[in-house]
Amino acid sequence: MKGPRRSTGRFLGALDEGPGFTGIRAMTDDLPDAAHATDRLASVRTQIARACKDAGRDPSEVTLVAVSKTFDAGAIEPVIAAGQRVFGENRVQEAKGKWPPLMQTQAGIQLHLIGPLQSNKAKEAVALFDAIHSIDRDSLCEALAKEIAAQKRDPLLFAQINTGAEPQKAGVLPQDADAFLKKCAETYGLRISGLMCIPPADEAPGPHFALTAKIARRNGLKLLSMGMSADFADAILLGATHVRVGSAIFGGR
Repeated sequence: MKGPRRSTGRFLGALDEGPGFTGIRAMTDDLPDAAHATDRLASVRTQIARACKDAGRDPSEVTLVAVSKTFDAGAIEPVIAAGQRVFGENRVQEAKGKWPPLMQTQAGIQLHLIGPLQSNKAKEAVALFDAIHSIDRDSLCEALAKEIAAQKRDPLLFAQINTGAEPQKAGVLPQDADAFLKKCAETYGLRISGLMCIPPADEAPGPHFALTAKIARRNGLKLLSMGMSADFADAILLGATHVRVGSAIFGGR
């Protein structure tokens, strides 16, 4: 899978090319990111529509998850005002601190946990999140099954696949995915709806997206959480139903 990482989804790349553009990029970076967030959101939506057209898909098939990790309410509110309702967070504690007040005043918000989840945070995660993208081990399955039953909630569940077999990353190895998905259902009674992957940073993402889609198909799973700011258009071409886009909307962290 080695090779240069390409992207059809990097829409700010042209601003970085050549010395003539350095001043433009620096001037843009000096402005408040929140002031540009709605423009960035509109650009991302346009790119999603274009990628769907190229893939022969309906844009309604793709959910944009705006990744708001590390950003405060002041940065998030303009994006909500522009119509975005699905947001992603990496950490339970951070989400608990900022989202309940926002959700009291904003209707229809959906929260997705896209980062690793500790088993001892399962109770809080089930209470707060509408989707969990990072299921990858027995202890977490057991904890989630217990809390889903106790709280009578039904979050959307994704198993994370470590397509690059990277030791520093969470996720089930591809060769273990079928057995893990079977165990989720038969042992823990979890309804896994899709798969999530994060390709290695130094490899082309396409083969990793294709592998994840192949595992999903043979297990009868319809949802694919694939693609981030640099590669979401590529992911859509390969079947992504959920794209996790942060810096392309909110700016650099």
